[in-house]
Amino acid sequence: MDVTAQGERLAADLGRWLAELTFVDLDTDEVTARVIDAVARWAQAQGWRVYRRAPSVLPLPPPLEQRHSVLDVACARPDGPPVVVEVDHTDRTRTVQKLIAEADAGRIPIWVRWGVGRFTAPPPPVRMVTVEVTRRAGPAGRGRLHSRTGDRPAPKHSTGGGTVATQALPIPLTDPAPGPVDGAGKGT
Repeated sequence: MDVTAQGERLAADLGRWLAELTFVDLDTDEVTARVIDAVARWAQAQGWRVYRRAPSVLPLPPPLEQRHSVLDVACARPDGPPVVVEVDHTDRTRTVQKLIAEADAGRIPIWVRWGVGRFTAPPPPVRMVTVEVTRRAGPAGRGRLHSRTGDRPAPKHSTGGGTVATQALPIPLTDPAPGPVDGAGKGT
Protein backbone atom coordinates (compact mmCIF):
# COMPACT_ATOMS: atom_id res chain seq x y z
CA MET A 1 0.00 0.00 0.00
CA ASP A 2 1.46 3.38 -0.95
CA VAL A 3 1.92 6.21 1.55
CA THR A 4 -1.03 8.23 0.19
CA ALA A 5 -3.43 5.31 0.62
CA GLN A 6 -1.98 4.59 4.08
CA GLY A 7 -2.56 8.21 5.10
CA GLU A 8 -6.17 8.11 3.94
CA ARG A 9 -6.81 4.80 5.70
CA LEU A 10 -5.17 5.93 8.94
CA ALA A 11 -7.01 9.27 8.97
CA ALA A 12 -10.34 7.48 8.44
CA ASP A 13 -9.55 5.03 11.22
CA LEU A 14 -8.56 7.82 13.61
CA GLY A 15 -11.76 9.67 12.68
CA ARG A 16 -13.85 6.64 13.65
CA TRP A 17 -11.93 6.38 16.94
CA LEU A 18 -12.46 10.06 17.76
CA ALA A 19 -16.16 9.84 16.87
CA GLU A 20 -16.62 8.07 20.22
CA LEU A 21 -15.00 10.92 22.19
CA THR A 22 -17.39 12.76 24.52
CA PHE A 23 -16.97 15.47 27.14
CA VAL A 24 -18.93 18.32 28.72
CA ASP A 25 -17.92 21.88 29.60
CA LEU A 26 -14.16 21.77 29.03
CA ASP A 27 -12.10 24.85 28.26
CA THR A 28 -9.88 25.08 25.19
CA ASP A 29 -6.76 23.63 26.80
CA GLU A 30 -8.74 20.79 28.39
CA VAL A 31 -10.35 19.82 25.07
CA THR A 32 -6.99 19.86 23.29
CA ALA A 33 -5.48 17.65 26.02
CA ARG A 34 -8.47 15.27 25.87
CA VAL A 35 -8.15 14.93 22.08
CA ILE A 36 -4.37 14.38 22.31
CA ASP A 37 -4.96 11.66 24.93
CA ALA A 38 -7.49 9.98 22.63
CA VAL A 39 -5.05 10.11 19.69
CA ALA A 40 -2.34 8.54 21.86
CA ARG A 41 -4.73 5.75 22.95
CA TRP A 42 -5.64 5.12 19.30
CA ALA A 43 -1.97 4.78 18.37
CA GLN A 44 -1.25 2.51 21.36
CA ALA A 45 -4.21 0.33 20.36
CA GLN A 46 -2.45 -0.17 16.99
CA GLY A 47 0.60 -1.49 18.87
CA TRP A 48 2.76 1.53 17.98
CA ARG A 49 5.29 3.35 20.13
CA VAL A 50 3.84 6.73 21.02
CA TYR A 51 5.79 9.91 21.69
CA ARG A 52 4.16 13.06 22.99
CA ARG A 53 5.73 16.43 22.29
CA ALA A 54 8.21 14.79 19.95
CA PRO A 55 10.69 17.04 18.14
CA SER A 56 9.62 18.07 14.65
CA VAL A 57 11.95 18.39 11.69
CA LEU A 58 10.82 22.02 11.37
CA PRO A 59 12.93 24.54 13.31
CA LEU A 60 11.25 27.32 15.24
CA PRO A 61 11.22 30.79 13.65
CA PRO A 62 13.86 33.38 14.64
CA PRO A 63 15.15 34.10 17.19
CA LEU A 64 14.64 30.47 18.28
CA GLU A 65 15.83 28.83 15.05
CA GLN A 66 18.36 26.74 17.02
CA ARG A 67 15.41 24.83 18.52
CA HIS A 68 12.81 22.65 16.84
CA SER A 69 9.07 22.79 16.97
CA VAL A 70 7.28 19.87 18.66
CA LEU A 71 4.56 17.49 17.51
CA ASP A 72 1.57 16.67 19.69
CA VAL A 73 1.86 12.94 18.94
CA ALA A 74 4.43 10.99 16.93
CA CYS A 75 4.07 7.27 16.33
CA ALA A 76 6.75 4.75 15.39
CA ARG A 77 5.26 1.85 13.43
CA PRO A 78 7.02 -1.45 12.76
CA ASP A 79 5.19 -1.92 9.45
CA GLY A 80 5.38 1.49 7.81
CA PRO A 81 6.53 5.07 7.98
CA PRO A 82 5.99 7.03 11.19
CA VAL A 83 2.69 8.84 11.74
CA VAL A 84 2.63 12.37 13.15
CA VAL A 85 -0.47 14.09 14.51
CA GLU A 86 -1.08 17.73 15.38
CA VAL A 87 -4.20 18.79 17.31
CA ASP A 88 -5.54 22.35 16.98
CA HIS A 89 -8.75 24.28 17.48
CA THR A 90 -7.71 27.07 15.10
CA ASP A 91 -6.57 27.18 11.50
CA ARG A 92 -2.83 27.66 12.01
CA THR A 93 -0.54 28.16 9.01
CA ARG A 94 2.43 27.09 11.14
CA THR A 95 0.77 23.70 11.76
CA VAL A 96 0.35 23.11 8.02
CA GLN A 97 3.99 24.08 7.40
CA LYS A 98 5.12 21.70 10.13
CA LEU A 99 3.05 18.78 8.80
CA ILE A 100 4.22 19.35 5.22
CA ALA A 101 7.84 19.34 6.46
CA GLU A 102 7.11 16.06 8.27
CA ALA A 103 5.63 14.58 5.07
CA ASP A 104 8.74 15.68 3.15
CA ALA A 105 10.76 13.75 5.76
CA GLY A 106 8.80 10.57 5.00
CA ARG A 107 6.16 10.66 7.72
CA ILE A 108 2.38 10.37 7.39
CA PRO A 109 0.91 13.70 8.61
CA ILE A 110 -2.56 13.96 10.17
CA TRP A 111 -4.09 17.18 11.41
CA VAL A 112 -6.89 16.81 13.97
CA ARG A 113 -8.97 19.98 14.00
CA TRP A 114 -11.63 20.46 16.62
CA GLY A 115 -14.22 23.21 16.91
CA VAL A 116 -17.73 24.24 15.93
CA GLY A 117 -17.16 23.69 12.23
CA ARG A 118 -16.02 25.51 9.10
CA PHE A 119 -12.81 23.52 8.77
CA THR A 120 -10.60 24.33 5.79
CA ALA A 121 -8.91 21.27 4.34
CA PRO A 122 -5.10 21.43 4.26
CA PRO A 123 -3.12 20.73 1.10
CA PRO A 124 -2.10 17.14 0.37
CA PRO A 125 -0.48 15.04 1.69
CA VAL A 126 -1.78 16.33 5.04
CA ARG A 127 -4.95 14.51 6.06
CA MET A 128 -7.53 16.24 8.23
CA VAL A 129 -9.69 14.61 10.89
CA THR A 130 -12.37 16.84 12.40
CA VAL A 131 -13.94 16.75 15.84
CA GLU A 132 -17.03 18.97 16.01
CA VAL A 133 -18.03 20.41 19.36
CA THR A 134 -20.59 22.83 20.73
CA ARG A 135 -19.58 25.84 22.78
CA ARG A 136 -21.11 28.22 25.26
CA ALA A 137 -19.94 31.09 27.42
CA GLY A 138 -18.48 29.82 30.65
CA PRO A 139 -18.43 31.45 34.07
CA ALA A 140 -16.31 34.59 34.53
CA GLY A 141 -12.63 33.85 34.14
CA ARG A 142 -13.13 30.52 32.35
CA GLY A 143 -13.85 31.67 28.82
CA ARG A 144 -15.78 29.46 26.45
CA LEU A 145 -16.70 25.92 27.40
CA HIS A 146 -16.89 23.13 24.84
CA SER A 147 -18.92 19.93 24.83
CA ARG A 148 -19.26 16.86 22.69
CA THR A 149 -22.08 14.69 23.92
CA GLY A 150 -22.18 12.08 21.22
CA ASP A 151 -25.81 12.68 20.31
CA ARG A 152 -26.54 9.50 18.51
CA PRO A 153 -29.84 8.32 17.11
CA ALA A 154 -31.86 6.11 19.41
CA PRO A 155 -31.36 2.40 18.83
CA LYS A 156 -33.87 0.66 16.62
CA HIS A 157 -36.51 -1.16 18.58
CA SER A 158 -38.33 -4.27 17.52
CA THR A 159 -41.69 -3.70 15.85
CA GLY A 160 -43.57 -6.82 16.76
CA GLY A 161 -43.03 -10.27 15.48
CA GLY A 162 -42.38 -11.61 18.95
CA THR A 163 -44.85 -13.67 20.89
CA VAL A 164 -45.64 -13.61 24.55
CA ALA A 165 -47.24 -16.52 26.31
CA THR A 166 -50.18 -15.50 28.43
CA GLN A 167 -50.09 -16.43 32.05
CA ALA A 168 -53.13 -16.92 34.23
CA LEU A 169 -53.06 -14.88 37.40
CA PRO A 170 -54.82 -16.17 40.52
CA ILE A 171 -57.95 -14.28 41.46
CA PRO A 172 -58.86 -14.48 45.14
CA LEU A 173 -62.24 -16.13 45.55
CA THR A 174 -62.54 -15.59 49.27
CA ASP A 175 -63.45 -11.91 49.55
CA PRO A 176 -64.53 -10.92 53.03
CA ALA A 177 -68.32 -10.77 53.22
CA PRO A 178 -69.67 -7.29 53.49
CA GLY A 179 -71.29 -6.43 56.80
CA PRO A 180 -74.74 -4.95 57.23
CA VAL A 181 -75.14 -1.49 55.79
CA ASP A 182 -76.98 1.24 57.61
CA GLY A 183 -79.15 3.79 55.82
CA ALA A 184 -76.18 6.08 55.20
CA GLY A 185 -74.32 3.40 53.20
CA LYS A 186 -71.89 2.70 56.00
CA GLY A 187 -71.19 -0.69 57.43
CA THR A 188 -72.33 -1.27 61.00
